[in-house]
Amino acid sequence: MSSLFMIFAFLALVSPSLAATADQWRSRSIYQVIIDRYALPQGADPTKCDPADRTWCGGTWNTLRENLDYIQGAGFTAVWISPTSQNYQGSSTPYGDPYHGYWIADATQLNDHFGTSDDLKALSDELHRRGMYLMVDVVVNDVMATSTNPDLSTYMFKNSSQYHPYCVIDWNNNTSIERCWLGDTVVPLPDINTEDPTVVSGFGDWIESLVKEYNIDGLRIDGIHVNMDFWPVFCGRAGVFCIGEVFGSDPVEAASFQGPNALDSVLHYPMYDSLVEAFTIPGPLNTTAVSDMMAQSKALFKDTGLLGNFLENQDVPRWHNISVDPQSLYNAMVFNFMSDGIPIVYYGQEQYLNGNADPYNRAPLWPSNYANTTAYQLVTTLNKFRNFLAQNSTWLYSSANVLATTEYGIAIMKGDVISVMTNIGSPPQNVSVPVYTPFRVDTDLVNILTCVHWVVGSNGTIEVEYTRGGEPVILMPSSELPGSGFCGFSSSASGSSKYVSSARSVRAHNSRTYALALGLIGLVGVSFW
Repeated sequence: MSSLFMIFAFLALVSPSLAATADQWRSRSIYQVIIDRYALPQGADPTKCDPADRTWCGGTWNTLRENLDYIQGAGFTAVWISPTSQNYQGSSTPYGDPYHGYWIADATQLNDHFGTSDDLKALSDELHRRGMYLMVDVVVNDVMATSTNPDLSTYMFKNSSQYHPYCVIDWNNNTSIERCWLGDTVVPLPDINTEDPTVVSGFGDWIESLVKEYNIDGLRIDGIHVNMDFWPVFCGRAGVFCIGEVFGSDPVEAASFQGPNALDSVLHYPMYDSLVEAFTIPGPLNTTAVSDMMAQSKALFKDTGLLGNFLENQDVPRWHNISVDPQSLYNAMVFNFMSDGIPIVYYGQEQYLNGNADPYNRAPLWPSNYANTTAYQLVTTLNKFRNFLAQNSTWLYSSANVLATTEYGIAIMKGDVISVMTNIGSPPQNVSVPVYTPFRVDTDLVNILTCVHWVVGSNGTIEVEYTRGGEPVILMPSSELPGSGFCGFSSSASGSSKYVSSARSVRAHNSRTYALALGLIGLVGVSFW
C-alpha cells in the first residue's frame, strides 16, 4: 500500500499542469494575445488583415504555439489568450465577426476558428514545458445575439429563466448594471442570470472541467458585474487564480471585487487612468495622480501585489495613439514593472502599434516582423530584472513607496530598488526632482538600464542627469546584484537583449576614489536635461 501511495504522490508532482494559485501568480509577468491577430499559419497572405474589416485574419492556437519564442525571449512567464469558447456562428453582423472571441454562444464548446481540442492541449503543454503559465479569458456575464428575442437553443443555457429580461443599462444603478444587457439592439448581449442555481452549478461544472482538461493556470474574467456571491463559488470550482475586469477609474468600486468573498484580483484600471494622466504627451502631465492612486490602492485593495498593471488592452486605445513620445511609454512601462502588481503587456505594445479604439487597437502583429525594437528590448530587460527580483520574497512582498513627486517626475522604492520616472519626454530639459533615499552615504547604486553607477550623497540623496531627455532610471545597490546577470554580475540564467539608454549620473564613476569624492558632495535632486 505504501508503495502505491509513493507512486501516486510522484505522479502528482510531475503533473504537467502548474495549476497556479494567486500567490504563485504575483511573481509572473503576462503577455496578452488576441489569438486571431498574433501569428499566421505558413502560406497565409500577410497583407489580408485590415482591422477595419472586423473579420477573421487566421491566427490559431497552433500559430501561437509555433511562435512562443518571441514571447519567452522577452522574458514573459505567462500568456493570456482570448476566450476559447464557441462564438456566434451566423452571418456577419454590422459590427463584423467574432474574431476577438468575446461573442459567446455555447461556452461548453470550443471555438473551432482557433483550432481543435488537441491544438489547445498542445499549446498548454508547450507553455508548461517552457515553465510558463496559461491564462484563459472567460465570459460568464452574457452571450451574443442578433435580436432581443434570441433562439436560446444554441446556447449553453437554454431556458428563459436562466437569463435576465431585456433592459437597457442605467450606469448609475448597480442592480441595472448587474442585470440589464450590454450591447445594443443590433448586437445585444443577453445577460445571464447568475443568481439562478442551475446557472451557478452549470458554470461551475464547465469551468472545473475546462481547467482540468487543458491544464489552465489562471482565468481572466470579462465583465464581472454580476452578483458578488457568484464569484467565490465559480473561482472555487476553477481552483486557479482569477483576475477580473472592472472597467472604470473608481478605485473603491474596483477594490470591492478583490477579496475572499469576490476575486483574487482585478485589472487596475484606476492606475491605468492615472498613468495616462501623468505620462501621455500631450496630456496634463500630472504625476500626483500616480502617487495619489498608490496611496488609495494601499488603503482600499486587499493585496496590491496581485493587481494587473497594464497600459493597453483590447478595450482602450494603444499608448502610441494617445502619446506621441516614446519616452512616455518607456517611463510608464518601468512603473508597471517596478511597482506593486503583475505587469501585463498587450501584444504589439512592444512594436508601437498605434490603433485607437476597437477595432483599430486589434491590428495584426505580423506586419511588425516581430522586430527587436527599443520597446521590445526594454520589456526584455524589465522582465529579466523583475524575474531576478521575484526570487527574493522581500522584494516580491514589499509595498512600493513614493520617495518624490514633482511636476516633472516621480520616484518610487520597492524593496531596495529605486525607480525614477519622468514625463518630460525625449527633448532635453534643465529640470530637477529631489530624491531622498534611505540608503547610507556612499552606498554604490547601479542603474540596471545602463550599468552606470551612482553613489548616495549626504542625507541619502541621489542626483541623476539626463543629457538626452527623459529616460527612466532603475537603481539597485551593487551589493545585491550578484546572480542577476546584469552589468557584469554573474547569472544563473542566460543573458538577454538589453535596453539601451543614455541616462547618466553626475556621479558616474570610473574609480572608487572618484565615487567617494562625489558621495561626499551630497548634491540633492534628480536632473532631467
